[in-house]
Amino acid sequence: MLRNGAAGGGPAAGGAAGQRPVRVWCDGCYDMVHYGHSNQLRQARAMGDYLIVGVHTDDDITLTIDGKDTYEEVKTAGRYRECKRTQGVSTTDLVGRMLLMTKAHHSNIDEDLDYRKHTDNFGKGPKGHSPWTGVSQFLQTSQKIIQFASGKEPQPGDTIIYVAGAFDLFHIGHVDFLEKVHQLAEKPYIIAGLHFDQEVNRYKGKNYPIMNIHERTLSVLACRYVSEVVIGAPYAVTADLLDHFRVTLVCHGMTEVVPDKDGSDPYEEPKRRGIFQLVDSGSNLTTDLIVQRIIKNRLEFEARNQKKEAKELAVLEAMKKLEEEKH
Repeated sequence: MLRNGAAGGGPAAGGAAGQRPVRVWCDGCYDMVHYGHSNQLRQARAMGDYLIVGVHTDDDITLTIDGKDTYEEVKTAGRYRECKRTQGVSTTDLVGRMLLMTKAHHSNIDEDLDYRKHTDNFGKGPKGHSPWTGVSQFLQTSQKIIQFASGKEPQPGDTIIYVAGAFDLFHIGHVDFLEKVHQLAEKPYIIAGLHFDQEVNRYKGKNYPIMNIHERTLSVLACRYVSEVVIGAPYAVTADLLDHFRVTLVCHGMTEVVPDKDGSDPYEEPKRRGIFQLVDSGSNLTTDLIVQRIIKNRLEFEARNQKKEAKELAVLEAMKKLEEEKH
């Protein structure tokens, strides 16, 4: 099923000269898009020349209750491919973090037993866990970063633009902002500085960030407008940082700029150099609004999640019976 699979128009990626381009189709709910979704699309895109993505209206399970595969037709035609699932991330887990209001998901913080207990239950129906909806642990690796990174270095004539922030629950508001920043130069090279979890929590409060520094890194790297990411950037944009990356322009959105620990303006140095610019994304969506929306619809989400997992478990049972009948 293409929560991690792809149905394409041919067996190989990249149409040769004189051949039709390989068009790839993949689908899913893509609810609260995260780096797991980005990784799926990255793999699907590598299977051909042109990627088409279908977004479901609701339940994204691709098997009927009797175990019939809804991709059966394309499989029979030999046009079905699967890509590897990204372990350690799910919409279920992210929503659970918002609702539980703990900081156990932050980096360098010991896991909270209550958090683990609740996340275990959050993606669990009365008959147990589904391997698709359930929560699993995220482990950062260098290979994951390499897969998401552009690998591009700044070239002569590039305008090096620095942006900084939490970029938590990376959403369309962030994308709109980065797109506007990208349009500021003919040859932009955008460096995104991501603040450590403890720094974000200092200026955002509550249990922010919802995604930890490792997860936020992959989410931002997946954006086409970003060329490089500074993991754990200093809150204050210092002279050393600007000189090290040879920054031409520093941009910030229309959100509030919270003073540094000592009360100083974190953008004091780029403002002194005359390279600071505010950029209006044109979007009113924020991480706070997403969290508020989830909390407001908590009961509905929990009911949907349990129903979805119950259906998945029923499918697994049906598939198991079919396998047993074959043997």
